[in-house]
Amino acid sequence: MKVAIIGAGSIVFAKTLLNDMLATPALAGAEYALMDPAEAKLRRMEAFANRMIEENGVQAEVSATADRLEAIKDADYVICMIQVGGVDAFKIDYEIPLKYGVDQCIGDSLGPGGVMRAARSIPVLVDMAKDIEEVAKPDAILLNYTNPMGVCCYALGRAANISYVGLCHGVQTTMDLIGGYVDLPKEEIDFECAGINHMAWFLKLEHEGKDLYPLFKERCEKPEYYVNEKVRIEVMRHFGYFMTESTGHLSEYIPWFRSSKRAMEEFCDEPGFGGESGAYYTWSAEVAKKYAEVDPLEFESPKLEPRSAEYCTYVLEAKETGNPFKLQGNVRNDGYITNLPMGSCVEVPVYVDKEGLHPLRVGDLPHQLAALNQTNVTVQTLAGEGSLDGDPELIMQAIAMDPLTSACCTLREAREMAAEMLEAEKQWLPQFEGKKLHPTPSIKVPKDVKRAGVPVDPALAIGKRFMTLIEQKTD
Repeated sequence: MKVAIIGAGSIVFAKTLLNDMLATPALAGAEYALMDPAEAKLRRMEAFANRMIEENGVQAEVSATADRLEAIKDADYVICMIQVGGVDAFKIDYEIPLKYGVDQCIGDSLGPGGVMRAARSIPVLVDMAKDIEEVAKPDAILLNYTNPMGVCCYALGRAANISYVGLCHGVQTTMDLIGGYVDLPKEEIDFECAGINHMAWFLKLEHEGKDLYPLFKERCEKPEYYVNEKVRIEVMRHFGYFMTESTGHLSEYIPWFRSSKRAMEEFCDEPGFGGESGAYYTWSAEVAKKYAEVDPLEFESPKLEPRSAEYCTYVLEAKETGNPFKLQGNVRNDGYITNLPMGSCVEVPVYVDKEGLHPLRVGDLPHQLAALNQTNVTVQTLAGEGSLDGDPELIMQAIAMDPLTSACCTLREAREMAAEMLEAEKQWLPQFEGKKLHPTPSIKVPKDVKRAGVPVDPALAIGKRFMTLIEQKTD
């Protein structure tokens, strides 16, 4: 078995997933082909992986290359964790929108930051998918960890002809939270969850056939519980269901929590990912700075730890052994959620076994949940199409339709912001070369302007005539 890891210089994901795979007996003897264009990071991870293998007596082989095609050749699985533009691009994603009043906490999944991250990532992902078609094993599976998950998987579903699934840990970590709130191990809670990535809904929470939602909602009304997840709980109070992402994330996907100072002070006042401005960029910049100064892997223990909550190795294990595993996966919507658009990216239960991936049909979401999801799906579709086609107008329209941006900016401001971001990030956006947004300068209307003699709304004309008749009759 060969596993290609694209973006293997990643400190967090590469180390975590390598530990998970090496700690899985069913994957013994595998070859891990590490690939990253950053040679120094690649070699550091290669050295650490070999330390893990040697010091734990694991049967595995590791190779490293900057050639993506070489890494993917004959692979059974391809794991993608790329970040095109790195922290330099991320800084632009955060700082330019902030100038226009769009205050992002995370900025990697939706909003202006998410749209631009998609524009940078999608061309690389589509080329990678072509490599998989050409040189990987015929039934190879792409496991994508690259954000923005929804837009990236939408693009893969539209432009690629491979087996793929987008993986996230939002469901697993939220189940830890829910279990803590209702005093039960998460393994004992029966749940159904579906929607879109970072906004999937827990449609059912049960323990031994008993509905847990009443107890969970009762606990969430208490200040000591409410303070942990103000935005998530507030959305549940008004829309009825709990969802899969933190206050920092969710506050960006809807218009009610980051578009005014009073809302920010009430709901996004917790530090870090609890809503703080630029929390993820600040953390990423600090990690990148430390990584540049010293190799953090030198201080990491190579001793294998128990497998993490990440789904990746459980997917590989199920495919290799034939023992089924159920996960929450991001896939193309081929009728799995019937009141979200066909072809969009949805997050639904997926079974995996020796035959591959088997997403489950959920049917209709409750109307209010589908409505909230649709606001994000619209942005994802525009961003995906704009990134695939190299159309800057669609990128601008995606940003303008973003729920937070549209609550903070005029259309002209959204256009100016998009143009500024496209220009600042052009080194990572080859599909837009030679293309620019056309400007729409303000039209100044003098107070005494004489209106053009054009037809008006008939209803207004009739109303005006009636008012004139009434005034004449009164006189």
